[in-house]
Amino acid sequence: MSAGKKQRVVVGLSGGVDSAVSAHLLKQQGHEVVAIFMKNWEDDDDDEYCSSRQDFLDAASVADVLGIEIEHVNFAADYKDRVFAEFLREYQAGRTPNPDVLCNAEIKFKAFLDHAMRLGAEKIATGHYARVRERNGRFQLLKGRDPLKDQSYFLHRLDQSQLAKTMFPVGELPKTEVRRIAAEIGLPNAKKKDSTGICFIGERPFREFLNRYLANTPGPIKDDRGRLVGEHVGLSFYTLGQRKGIGIGGLKEDRHAKGGSVHQPWFVARKDMDTNTLYVVQGHDHPWLLSSALVADEASWVDGTAPAAASIAAKTRYRQADAGCDIAPGANGVFELRFPQAQWAVTPGQSAVLYDGEVCLGGGMIARAA
Repeated sequence: MSAGKKQRVVVGLSGGVDSAVSAHLLKQQGHEVVAIFMKNWEDDDDDEYCSSRQDFLDAASVADVLGIEIEHVNFAADYKDRVFAEFLREYQAGRTPNPDVLCNAEIKFKAFLDHAMRLGAEKIATGHYARVRERNGRFQLLKGRDPLKDQSYFLHRLDQSQLAKTMFPVGELPKTEVRRIAAEIGLPNAKKKDSTGICFIGERPFREFLNRYLANTPGPIKDDRGRLVGEHVGLSFYTLGQRKGIGIGGLKEDRHAKGGSVHQPWFVARKDMDTNTLYVVQGHDHPWLLSSALVADEASWVDGTAPAAASIAAKTRYRQADAGCDIAPGANGVFELRFPQAQWAVTPGQSAVLYDGEVCLGGGMIARAA
């Protein structure tokens, strides 16, 4: 888009500071800006943990200050069908899904995008820390300029048609500058704390929430030598690499035996769904926590095709530095990644996202460590 072209842009206003500043920046650039607040969860909306009512009030206050219209749109049914049902299926199967990836793919850049287009939008905008670049008629998804806030990992499933209609106004800015702008223009949410997690869980204890929806069968916790060290409350409630909340202390007996020490913390290392056994190991760098390869499926490539078999980099979890790897694309959306340096706690259900420098190439869902 040329800098001078003014467009009708529909902004997803969440009640947070990032989307608020995004709307302000678009107005400054002369675009016709309309806001939409997406309500994605309503099962326990009167609950202390779900903040959507307050978020809407904050979004409406921002729209008022900016002088833009805001519409409240309910996507809760779509969210339950397309995101939450899949989230539960993954947990039931013993994997650890990332609902933010699903929500972006199914709600924010499908249901919301479709709704915005019906309103006559030429583009949509969100407060994500990422960037879109057009090159020779193709669109690239780039990391946000602020390395501490980059959210391209959660957006890796976006395709050419979605990126062609998407703007990320704060992607060029560090978070500190976004906060400064919000304060300067008098936004009511300038100091609002960043939201963590997702609305349907909010700040509530995660296990308590899952308990409502998942059957759980307690079973044995064993160490890497097959010794019984405790009982788990249901495999769905644990994730690989987890350290807190396992419910076991150090082993008092055999404290000097090879591979175990009362002083070493325990980590979840494996789940055996067939025997309903949770395996734990002591020490952050235990071999069971390290993987030199992984297999992923449900591949989604920003450019529409898998990157050529070459050295690139990948993240196997969000808060992680890019790790050099080789890709071996397979059939039916399956690919394998091989890492010269072993990766820690590669977790089925999480996303393996590929990068070429600042360009996000796409990725897939980790099926297993290999």
